[in-house]
Amino acid sequence: MLTEFLAPARLPPGQRIYTIGDPHGCAARLEALHDRIAEHLLDHPVERATLIHLGDYVDRGPDSAAVIDLLLGPPPLHGMQVVNLVGNHEQMMLAALSPTAPDAVLDFWLDNGGGATLESYGLSPRHPEGWDAVPDDHLAFLKGCRSSHAAGGYLFAHAGIRPDVPLAAQDVMDLTWIREPFLSWRGPVPAVVVHGHTPCKAPEIRGHRIGIDTGAVFGGDLTCAVLQDDRIGFLTA
Repeated sequence: MLTEFLAPARLPPGQRIYTIGDPHGCAARLEALHDRIAEHLLDHPVERATLIHLGDYVDRGPDSAAVIDLLLGPPPLHGMQVVNLVGNHEQMMLAALSPTAPDAVLDFWLDNGGGATLESYGLSPRHPEGWDAVPDDHLAFLKGCRSSHAAGGYLFAHAGIRPDVPLAAQDVMDLTWIREPFLSWRGPVPAVVVHGHTPCKAPEIRGHRIGIDTGAVFGGDLTCAVLQDDRIGFLTA
């Protein structure tokens, strides 16, 4: 049984959302977590199930290309809606692979784990002329990822929000990069934000946010939050 806790927001009746934090190239663990989601959904059917990936699919870990292959494939269970959000590492990758990218952009990506991503495609960080071998469907997938997703009392975003800005006016750079003042905010927010981006040892449930990047690429769990009605539970791999 999934251990459940009272959540800081609520979903409409008949909806369940599974949302996964930052895989960072940990393809085998993402596949295992998808299997656990499918098993949970088979054991506990619901009218409408949605799977949200919160971004940072690439960099640092060994199998970034395999992670994207997995996300391009079918959902864990037929009929699930899948929403893929963009993370700051996808933004860095796309900027670095642009034919007009200056050396500083390339170096910044490589300094933040981009070399491991290139190696997962059989490419060398030392030979940028071969980087166009990254498959077109992978690049199209990364370019097609959304910046946020709203459901019930929640907003799902990779990093968080600018707390004193309306949701409709949020900047994509805040949605994918912000830490402070969002993480320690104590004032009102327009929605409870479910996010990754900032690693923590265990899921963090606060009044304004739920953080689920539990540092899979650094040896922690890969975590999936399971949200339904006013409850939250967690699956891990």
